[in-house]
This record gives sequence, C-alpha cells and structure tokens, in this order.
Amino acid sequence: MQRNPTKGTAFRRGEAGFEQAVLGTSFTARDPGRRPGIVVQVNDVDEVIAAVLQAGRDGLRIGMCSGGHSWAQNHIREGGMMLDLSRLNAIEINAARMTAVVGPGCLGGDFNLALVNHKLFFPMAHAYTVGIGGFLLQGGFGWNSPQLGVGCQNVFGIDVVLADGTLVHASETENADLFWSARGAGPGFFGVVVRFHLKLHARPKFMGMKMQVFRIKHLEQVMKWADGVGPTVARNVEFQMVMNPKAAIINAHGIEVIAPVFADSWKEAREHVDFITNSPVRSLASVTLPLLPMSLNFMMKAGEKTLFLSNTRWSADNMWMDGPIDPVLPGLQRIAETQPPHPSHVLWLNWNAPPKRPDMAFSVEHRTYLALYCGLGQGVDEAKHANWATEHMRSLEPWSRGIQLADENLGKRPARFVTDANMARLDQARAKYDPQGRFHPWMGRLPAQST
Repeated sequence: MQRNPTKGTAFRRGEAGFEQAVLGTSFTARDPGRRPGIVVQVNDVDEVIAAVLQAGRDGLRIGMCSGGHSWAQNHIREGGMMLDLSRLNAIEINAARMTAVVGPGCLGGDFNLALVNHKLFFPMAHAYTVGIGGFLLQGGFGWNSPQLGVGCQNVFGIDVVLADGTLVHASETENADLFWSARGAGPGFFGVVVRFHLKLHARPKFMGMKMQVFRIKHLEQVMKWADGVGPTVARNVEFQMVMNPKAAIINAHGIEVIAPVFADSWKEAREHVDFITNSPVRSLASVTLPLLPMSLNFMMKAGEKTLFLSNTRWSADNMWMDGPIDPVLPGLQRIAETQPPHPSHVLWLNWNAPPKRPDMAFSVEHRTYLALYCGLGQGVDEAKHANWATEHMRSLEPWSRGIQLADENLGKRPARFVTDANMARLDQARAKYDPQGRFHPWMGRLPAQST
C-alpha cells in the first residue's frame, strides 16, 4: 500500500481512478471482490461531516479506513460509502503535560519519530505503517503494552463525528458511553473518530532485542519450555516466538524466539532476558544472539521488511488460550507441516493478561496468544493456501478463549472478541448513537452465550 499525499477527492464506482482509490487503501494485495459505491478521501474534519451528511441523504452505509492494515479488509464493503481517513494524520504533542492529539491516519512509525526528540513514548503498533485509528479502536497491542497497557487504555478522549453529522467530544465524563465503546469496538464502531487524545509515557532509557533460533524439528521442546516459563517473564519483555519458513540466520524452517525489552539500563535488560540465555533448551538452538540495543524505529521497520511484505496477498486468524500447551501441540505440528511459503508465519505471544483493566469495551485477553498469517506472493497457489489460517484456527476452537480484533477474519469465522455483557452494552450504545445503522457493523459475530 502506498499512501497518496495529494489532496483527496471522491471517486464513484466505474469512474477513472476508482479501483486504485479502493484497493490502494489496503496493506494486503488481495482483492476481496467487494466494492463500495463511492470512495471519499477526506482532507479535514469539515469534509468528514459533509460526507457523513451525504451518506445520510443518499441512504448509504459507511465503512472507514485509516491505515489499511485490516487483514480482512473490513473497510471495503459492498455498496455504500468508504471514508478514506489517511489524510487526517496531524500530530500535536504537549511535552509538558505528556499528552498528544493525533489524527486517525497518523502512522505509528511517524508518531514514534515525533516523540523521540521529546523523550516520550506511546505503546503504538509494532509495524511502522499501521494507522493509529484502527489500531486504537480495536484495542491496540503495541510496543511495551504488557507494561504500559494496550493502546486504547492510554486514550483519554476522542473527537467523533456521529451519524447525524454532529462533532462531539467523548471522555470518561462526557458522552461516557461513546468513549467506553470506542475503546475496543474496532471496525464495528458507530462514528468517525477524527482526533485521539493520548496519554504519553517517559521513553525507556534502553530498548533492544534478544533472539534465539531453532530448527522446526524442535517445535515441541521449545513450545513446552516457552509455555512453562512464560508466566515468570518480566512485563517489560515482549516474549514471543515466530514460526518462519525462512527463519533468521538459518534461512530454513524454524522458530525465532524474540524478546524485545524496555528497561532503565542495559544491565537491567540483560537480567530480564536471562531466561533465554540460560534456558534448558539453549543447547538445541542453532543460533543465540546477545541482547542488542535497537531503536524502536529500526524494530518497527525490520518487521515489515522481513515478515509483513508488501505486494503480498494476506489473510490471518487468531485465538487466545489459557490452558496448558500440551493438547494444542498436535495442532501446532499440523500448522507447521502445512505452513505456506515465506512470508507466511505463526506468532505465539506470551501475554499474561493483568487481573484488571479500565472499564471499556475491550474485554477479551488471556495468558497466551496464537495468530496465523498467510502471505502469498506472486505465483503462489491461492486455492491451496487461502484458508490455511482460518481452517487451523477452527480446528483449535476447543482450546480457544476468544480472539482479538487485530488479526481476525470475522467474515469467515465469527468468534467472540468482547464479553457478552460488553457486546450488549455496545448494542445499546449503537442504538443510541446510530439508530439508522449508518455505519457498518462487524463482518460477523457470534450469538450471545446462554447463561
């Protein structure tokens, strides 16, 4: 996906430039086959208001795109209006108050660079080109989130254009139900957030990464070790494993043990990743690298250059787990055996959800997280691999505790992403703020569980 810095305009279906205006909003090169009736590339808040009012007059449902990293391309719906918010990318930083106001089209990497000179930090998306809008609405699993909280937890206010075209502010004390909904509703949110008011943090004095690489034949031993040690890992370490057909350094099917760490000193960081250095499976590793200092900018761009490649047809699916790894191991072996070529990969993330979060729509998270990313390059058989992620997630549903919206495919596999009680509250808020159903809901959802 390439962002167009020129002034935005509107394209109706069938007009010259329409196809590029639609497909150019997506990180994935997959064509979903759906097309809106009109794409409106808004340039400012007044144009957002005008577009929403136009949609009301014409009876159009609205889909929205900020950065375009939705694997399922939630913003591209059949018929209706697509609002391209990528040009709403302003950044205002108040260093004294440690706050910022950013537009939904602001890229995470640009926001990070703006904060560096102020020695400030925000738990933004792991990839540089992820837009702030979708990232924060769906929860926001960002850098150092285990310690600082998910992205939406660090939002203290939003400015929203409602279905009737009015611009309102929402916070814990003003339009509180709207604010509650925005922190976790994701692509089912019923308004256009044009500005996010964010709480910032002091920038860690040390940022770096520890890596260890194993060949895929050691999958069972490595997964059992990681599952056992996971609950003891410090919260300033993002302990994760990536199953990669071209694992780093060995350039073969393997498991990359990756541990970004955020600390007050290099010494403290080394202590917090000693569980990798001194692990009982270290002798099986093909490579063990020392802890290396790295800028956040480097880490954000490295992931996109090695895993999340452009010009690739992507699909994804995921699940949360709470139980032991043993019953899931046969499924993980099948995933490895059927894994599509690079850059397709599997992420296992040690999350250890805290006992309590602020009251917000976001409400499903557990001990460990598993996500499958199918990335098909030119010449790779679509029919053979397109359903790989969702089929394997479906087979593992007995051990699933729900999903997170970042890596979902609700159109193919509806799954629980908020609690039933929170979904009921979301439905009530939608009925209040969007009674005519002006904004598209989620592409799929499960019925409430009986109690």
